[in-house]
Amino acid sequence: MKTDPGAVDSWHRFRSEFAAAGPDRRATMLSDRADRSRRLDLRMVNRAGLGHVGGDMSVLDILTTLYFAVLRVDPQDPRWPDRDRLVLSKGHTAGALYVTLAGAGFFAESELDTFAQPHSALNGHPNRAAVAGVETNTGPLGHGLPVAVGMAVAAKLDGSPRRVFVVTGDGELQEGSNWEAAMTAGHRNLDNLTVVVDRNRLQQGARTEDTVGLDPLDAKWAAFGWRVVEVAGHDHLALLAAFDAPRDGRPTCIIADTIKGKGVSFMEDRVEWHHKVPTAEQVAAATEELTR
Repeated sequence: MKTDPGAVDSWHRFRSEFAAAGPDRRATMLSDRADRSRRLDLRMVNRAGLGHVGGDMSVLDILTTLYFAVLRVDPQDPRWPDRDRLVLSKGHTAGALYVTLAGAGFFAESELDTFAQPHSALNGHPNRAAVAGVETNTGPLGHGLPVAVGMAVAAKLDGSPRRVFVVTGDGELQEGSNWEAAMTAGHRNLDNLTVVVDRNRLQQGARTEDTVGLDPLDAKWAAFGWRVVEVAGHDHLALLAAFDAPRDGRPTCIIADTIKGKGVSFMEDRVEWHHKVPTAEQVAAATEELTR
């Protein structure tokens, strides 16, 4: 898969304009970009006949804010040593990551047509060896944060300014490996590490609190030595403020309150859309909602 030079140029122009823009314009730019990604994602999942579209919709505002306003990355040099790292621990929402990476030019948008097809690099879970911009393979839940802790430790040992961001699902936090990693990060004062919890309160088949309760989630992270911030997960400026906040010597947990299926009225907060595939008619209706 090759870098898309035109998309890279557009991404650089976006970042430059964003840096010079006021708050209202910034909010509009990120919202428009995220909704464009949602439209691409819907068509991609429909074409493939599989995917996790509900979770894709809930996480896309987080990924858009990171890639289009926060991360120090270079799509033309995806292995730049001092780049920031993004680990998508909830790897089943690979579709959301792919449309975001394509938007930044890591590869051509036309590659999205191959999603989940035989021999495609764009598998149902991200593959570091196949897709530029993917930092580690994810899929088995609970593994992303431990890997990210290792990346953050390595950055400290290297004396590098790079930061590490990991996006987890909330149901995923029922995996004990996350809390071992959280304890280690707090002990090591990894202030270069930020975890974002996509707190849509739904997991496969049920609500998180009916499965294994997580609340009070903020207190749990704080007890492990983390700085905790809770934000509206679809408010781009609130996310940006949380990402840009000064470090205080502790790792940061951002609990992003989100809605599964965000932006599509018939998908929002509906557990069946965890991995349901929209029909062509549903894609058309959703696309209309997302272009108003």
